[in-house]
Amino acid sequence: MFNIIEKRKILFAIPCIIILAGIICFIAFGGLNTDIDFTGGTAMEIELGEEFNEDAIRDAINPVEGVTVSSVQTSGAQKAIVKTTDIPHEKFVEVQEAVKAAFPASNITSVDSVSATMGQEMWWSAAKAIFFAVLLMLIYITFRFELLSGLSAICALCHDVLIIISFYAIFQLPVNTTFIAAILTILGYSINATIVVFDRVRENTRLIRKESFANIVNKSVWQTLARSINTTVTTLITLVCLYILGVTSIKQFMLPLLIGVTCGAYSSIFISGQFWVLFKGSKKAQ
Repeated sequence: MFNIIEKRKILFAIPCIIILAGIICFIAFGGLNTDIDFTGGTAMEIELGEEFNEDAIRDAINPVEGVTVSSVQTSGAQKAIVKTTDIPHEKFVEVQEAVKAAFPASNITSVDSVSATMGQEMWWSAAKAIFFAVLLMLIYITFRFELLSGLSAICALCHDVLIIISFYAIFQLPVNTTFIAAILTILGYSINATIVVFDRVRENTRLIRKESFANIVNKSVWQTLARSINTTVTTLITLVCLYILGVTSIKQFMLPLLIGVTCGAYSSIFISGQFWVLFKGSKKAQ
């Protein structure tokens, strides 16, 4: 059983390399690959007149030059809301014809333009949601444990968010409102696993008073390791099945969850306790 606390440099180096790669790609690609929810575009409501497959809609519209489908949402068994890049007026007839060729009974019932201003408002709303979620978690953990443990947990959550964003920057995966929902879900999942570790640290601090705080954290992490791994594996099995069998919209939600659950488990086991030791020091437990 190796000492996790003593391997701090290695354990911190792994996420730092991923985040650094994400920053480089973010600069090289000029930012994240945001869809029309944030950059603006066109949203169409289409009555298809038959049951449909999301990929079939993409295959019908994407060949139109200058038009790319960013998302397809079902709205009933035979209706879909399709979001695309901005469709010029002269191209709209081509889009109609392409949809009609693929779905003869289809009818575009409404067309709305999504402005970039709305996208800025969504970014701001998402930032506020994440900020208040993190703030409330900090207050709760401080009340339950102590301020230093709350700060440590928040640092671990920041690690999770940065890793997910880095993956999206590196592979230029599309960022939409589903991505924001997945981020908030991961924050809740990851903090739960961290609290389990911190609970064991608090219990061991009362029982083991002669050892350093660093050793107590190390023992606590190892004692909760099986629980952390089992929870993560069972969650990942479900997410992988949904990703493989789900439609495109489900996959867009599952992908950040897969990344987040994995890095959340890593931060709960290897990162959160490290920060608590750094903030509190390796002195003997009080």
